[in-house]
Amino acid sequence: MTTTDTAAPVSQPFQAEVAELLNLMVHSVYSETDIFLRELISNASDACDKLRYEAIANPQLIPDGQSPNITIIPDKAANTLSIIDTGIGMDRQELIDNLGTIAKSGTKSFLSRLTEAKDGSNLIGQFGVGFYAAFMVAEKIVVTSHRAGTHDAFTWTSTGGAGFEIGQVSDGMSVPTGTSIVLHLKDDAKKYLDTYEIERIVSAYSDNIQFPIMLKDGDAVPRQINSASALWQRSKSELTPEDYSAAYKSIAHAYDEPAMTLHYRAEGRYSYAVLLFAPSQKPFDLFEPNRKGHVKLYVRRVFITDDADLLPSYLRFIRGVIDAEDLPLNLSREMLQNNPQLAQIRKAVATRVIGELESLSEKDAETFAKIWDAFGPVIKEGIYEDFERREKLLALSRFTTTSGEKRSLKDYVADLKPNQTEIYYLAGDSLDRLKSNPKLEAAKSRGIEVLLLTDAVDAFWSSAPLDFDGKPLKSLSQGEVNLDLIPRIDEDATKDEPKTETDEAATIAVIKEALGERVSDVKVSTRLTTSASCLVAGGAGPDRELERMLAMQNRGSITKPILEINLRHPLVAKIAGADKAAGGEASDIAFLLLEQAQILDGELPEDPAAFASRLNRLVLRGL
Repeated sequence: MTTTDTAAPVSQPFQAEVAELLNLMVHSVYSETDIFLRELISNASDACDKLRYEAIANPQLIPDGQSPNITIIPDKAANTLSIIDTGIGMDRQELIDNLGTIAKSGTKSFLSRLTEAKDGSNLIGQFGVGFYAAFMVAEKIVVTSHRAGTHDAFTWTSTGGAGFEIGQVSDGMSVPTGTSIVLHLKDDAKKYLDTYEIERIVSAYSDNIQFPIMLKDGDAVPRQINSASALWQRSKSELTPEDYSAAYKSIAHAYDEPAMTLHYRAEGRYSYAVLLFAPSQKPFDLFEPNRKGHVKLYVRRVFITDDADLLPSYLRFIRGVIDAEDLPLNLSREMLQNNPQLAQIRKAVATRVIGELESLSEKDAETFAKIWDAFGPVIKEGIYEDFERREKLLALSRFTTTSGEKRSLKDYVADLKPNQTEIYYLAGDSLDRLKSNPKLEAAKSRGIEVLLLTDAVDAFWSSAPLDFDGKPLKSLSQGEVNLDLIPRIDEDATKDEPKTETDEAATIAVIKEALGERVSDVKVSTRLTTSASCLVAGGAGPDRELERMLAMQNRGSITKPILEINLRHPLVAKIAGADKAAGGEASDIAFLLLEQAQILDGELPEDPAAFASRLNRLVLRGL
């Protein structure tokens, strides 16, 4: 594609985030500059995919005898590298929108991480900003594009500074449909004009691109340098681990190695090929609000969309391709959502992915642990959302507990104590804080294992009525907890414990009167052995951790907690002989019991100044 005369170009500034990104790229110190060619080829492939899809409804968009392809032209004399595709092309506004802005949530976070990273190659492809990687090797980029079905062609030019110029080609029809990107290379990037260097990069990252990638070197006849095969349609026996690794990197635009590969062909009522991968590294867009999936839908090797929700959102970390045989090629967005055949494919593939994860957890615990470390919080979303697969997802889950790390519920049930009928857990925002939480004391004294839940999603899925192997899950911070039937580790020591002589009813009455409506109730605790007090939620309604999270999002209010006290603790016993007048020593002790329980739960006292004054008074009294 050659550029003809253009109308006077118009200068426009970059979006602020783009300008910042380009500054990073132009002054890049990243070692993996090869990424620029992979990204430009991937973009060209997407453009060819879009043209082939739009041509289903408008066949005239693709002239007879022409098939979409990508051509790479190194020109050592001009010091330029051109990447040309015969895809859908872009009009003027699309050039501005696609090359002048980043319409992607999380941009600021990405830029921050990119600035801090020693090697940003892993980050670039994960944020859809691959085009700008070209500025790592180019001092100037000229893009010429002619959108299929239109008469006009436009040029976009930038040196990676504060903005770009855009102009119109005077005779747009003289420019073939598609996009030409001409990189004017920096002096230290001339190696990318060597044909063997280009072939090395294409072989490593783009061999499975579905369109021919042609290399034109000087006057030589262009030759194809990729296999352009739908690898997922080939038999597993024909493929090597290296083939799968290359396919993963090409399909997922990734640099890590896949932790799990799932390749099979379904035959029967519906026929489709599946090639899916679980990454070994966590992408930075994993928790974007739209929770978009990354599995591409093909129909008879024709790309349809990457937005078909082919897997549940809690499996959005899975990358790959599903290629159906029997779906219509002209699927609309509405048809995608409501097509019964696609619904059956979704269900079957999701079940197969869960089954593959189960198998991996049993056969290769180390590899499964890598997947769980990266995507465990996402998988646990399914416990809350997917009732049908809830039991399987619970079995897959791995937990940090008071007994160790990476513990499964199967491990937990195998180690149940005599007379233990429930699986106990405690949710919070910090592992260290949970380990020192007084609500664990009664369980620790009996050697009972407790799940320590610190992921944000834990507060949600644990709110559902759940059981595993017939054992219900029970929070140690909600409702009644009675562990009396489970023997303590050192029963002899408990026999020597002094019997409390504290008047239970009188003590509770004093505390209730002092605290008033700050708590919903005051009870003697069965959870505590050494601490003086703790706060718990009632048996009905949400757990305290879930309440706190909902309140932070303005989606609910926090109800009054229940204060549980340990009658054997000296501080509680002190209330019996304390001054019970309003504002007296008994009142100070009652507030201290409440406020220290709040602090241990990671909360601030309602009135920090009053708490400090109250604590000072008690210290001065020699309590």
